[in-house]
Amino acid sequence: MNPEIQDRLRTEIVEAYKEHSGDIPYDDLVSLPYMDAICRETLRLYPPVPRVMRVARQEIVLPLSTPIKGLDGHEMDSILVPKNTRIFISILNANRDPLLWGPDALEWKPERWLSPLPEVIHEAHLPGIYSHLMTFLGGGRACIGFKFSQLEMKVVLSTLVAHFRFYPPEKEIVWQMTGITSPTVKGSPSEQPQLPLKMEIV
Repeated sequence: MNPEIQDRLRTEIVEAYKEHSGDIPYDDLVSLPYMDAICRETLRLYPPVPRVMRVARQEIVLPLSTPIKGLDGHEMDSILVPKNTRIFISILNANRDPLLWGPDALEWKPERWLSPLPEVIHEAHLPGIYSHLMTFLGGGRACIGFKFSQLEMKVVLSTLVAHFRFYPPEKEIVWQMTGITSPTVKGSPSEQPQLPLKMEIV
C-alpha cells in the first residue's frame, strides 16, 4: 500500500490542516499538488467505468491515430462509420496506451503528474474533459459530475490519510472490470464488492 507515498501525502495534508486551522478551504484542497497527482494517476489507471458504448447519430469518417491494414491489404488512416453503428470506447485502454504514456503506462506512478506531461500526450488531442484522460469522457456526453467526484475523492482521502495508516489485506484483491470497476476478494463465493484493509490510527 505504498507506505512512503502515504507518508508523503499525509505530510502534505497535515500541513494544510495546520495552515487553515483544521478546515482546508475548497481552493486549497483541490490544489494540493501531491494529492492531485495521486487522484489523477488513480483515475488514469483505474477508471471507475472502464468502457462505454455510443451510437453514431450520423455517418462519419473516423480518423485513426495510427494507420491500419484493411482486409484487402491496403493501408487506411481513417474508417467509415455508418449511421446507427454501435461504438465501444475502451476508456481503460485509452488511459493506459503505452504509445502515449510510455513503457511504464501500466505502473501507478503519481510522480508523472508533478512535471510536464510528454508532448505526445498533448499532440494526441484526446477529447477527454479531464487531464488528457478519457475517464470522464468528453463533448456533450461527458460526465456532468466529474468536478464533484474529484472533490469527493480528495475530501475522503484527506480525512482518512490524515488519521490512519493503511496496509494491504492478507487476501488477494481482484478488480472486476465490469460496468463499474469494483474490487472483490479472490476466491470469495460472493460477487459483492469487497475491499478489506488493515489500518491503524496515526
